[in-house]
Amino acid sequence: MVINKVDYSDFFFIRFQNGDEPAFEKIFNSNYPQLAGFCNQFLNDLDRAQSLAQEAFIHLWLNREKIETLNGIRSFLYTYAKSSCLNDLRHRKVVSKYQDKHLQAKEEQLNIEVLESFDFHSLELSELEALIKQSIDELPEKCRLVFLMSRMEGKKNKEIAEELDISVKSVEANITRALKTLKTNLSEYLPVILVQILLQHFS
Repeated sequence: MVINKVDYSDFFFIRFQNGDEPAFEKIFNSNYPQLAGFCNQFLNDLDRAQSLAQEAFIHLWLNREKIETLNGIRSFLYTYAKSSCLNDLRHRKVVSKYQDKHLQAKEEQLNIEVLESFDFHSLELSELEALIKQSIDELPEKCRLVFLMSRMEGKKNKEIAEELDISVKSVEANITRALKTLKTNLSEYLPVILVQILLQHFS
């Protein structure tokens, strides 16, 4: 009697494709530090590198049904990160000759084929941005105003309190309420860990 060996990686990959959040979180925790470090090799800007790495995971989640193998996950992440870094550098007004040579060398080492374009079967980022905007627009007037002044205009809580003639505690309460609303609305479409990533830009 021949007993076939069970490949548990196949089960894990199926869970990921089916939108299992713990499986996705494991992928995130296992790959995020390396991916951010990879981006930082190009950009020499850790904050920007971390931001691009986070975007790569958001795109991975949105395209998970199109990934064909477990190894394809890393291929997708690094291909997306590579493309993002190149685009970021192209938009910089001044790039030194050394950086250009360094970038070319990294491209040759990577030798990763660019993945074919995916058709999104779930929420696209443009829709996600629209959802965030809609959620903010639907906040109670004062809550929305406080949130926009804080997150969009970059004003400190004390400044907002003085301008609106309310207490600092009231400002904090309205910001907390806005963040909770956004988290609730986004959680219907994305796993918790991605919601946390997105809200980092507002927190």
